[in-house]
Amino acid sequence: MRQIAVCHDVAGQISRGEKRIIGVMIESNLVGGSQKLAQGKPLIYGQSITDACIGWDETLELLNGLAEAVKAGR
Repeated sequence: MRQIAVCHDVAGQISRGEKRIIGVMIESNLVGGSQKLAQGKPLIYGQSITDACIGWDETLELLNGLAEAVKAGR
C-alpha cells in the first residue's frame, strides 16, 4: 500500500513541472493483496500469488491522478 503514497508524491512532482520522470511501475492486479498456494484451497481469480498488489480501483485512481498531473505540468 506504500506505493499509493509514493505515486501521489510522484504525481505532485510531475504536476510541478518535473520533466525527468518518464514512467512509473505499479504492482497491480484485479484484486488487492496476495494469496498463498495451498493444496485443496481454491485461488481467488485476479489476486497475485507472488507479491502483494493494489487492486483495480486503486490502480484507476492512481492512473487518473498521474494523467491529471501530466496535464498540469505541461
